[in-house]
Amino acid sequence: MTISMYQASAPVFVQGLKGLLIVLDKAEAYAKARKIDESVLLQARIFPDMFAFVRQCQVVTDNAKGAMARLAGQTPPSYEDTETSIEALKARVAKTIAYVESFTPDQIDGSEERDILLKFPGGEMTFKGQAYLLNHVLPNFFFHAATAYDLMRGAGVELTKGAYMGRA
Repeated sequence: MTISMYQASAPVFVQGLKGLLIVLDKAEAYAKARKIDESVLLQARIFPDMFAFVRQCQVVTDNAKGAMARLAGQTPPSYEDTETSIEALKARVAKTIAYVESFTPDQIDGSEERDILLKFPGGEMTFKGQAYLLNHVLPNFFFHAATAYDLMRGAGVELTKGAYMGRA
């Protein structure tokens, strides 16, 4: 049995994003119950040179929307990265879920050999679609999603593996 590019992307991103929503919901409830300023959680980080929680969440959404657009041969939408509350992050994640769900299998399947060019301040990276998804995007998506989970768990938010997996 084979798996399609669509099956390896859209449902995986949606499940991970729904897990991030659960983490955000629990973090919001935790902050309210303990009268903790949300900004403390938003700025939580493991080490000073790593991204804060807010940026981890932004990167998770960027990976999902960017992958879907590029695999479909489109330009990814740009988000401004201005979230200053858990509610704003939840809205960003929900918007990303809707965006990912707007793609059909016909738009993504067959993208295995599509040329993907990523431009960074320090250079460029080129991939074929399948390598881009499997060797670049999915590892990055899961790294930042797991780091966001770990940051909130480390801050004391009661989370289970089920939350990370999108099952509460």
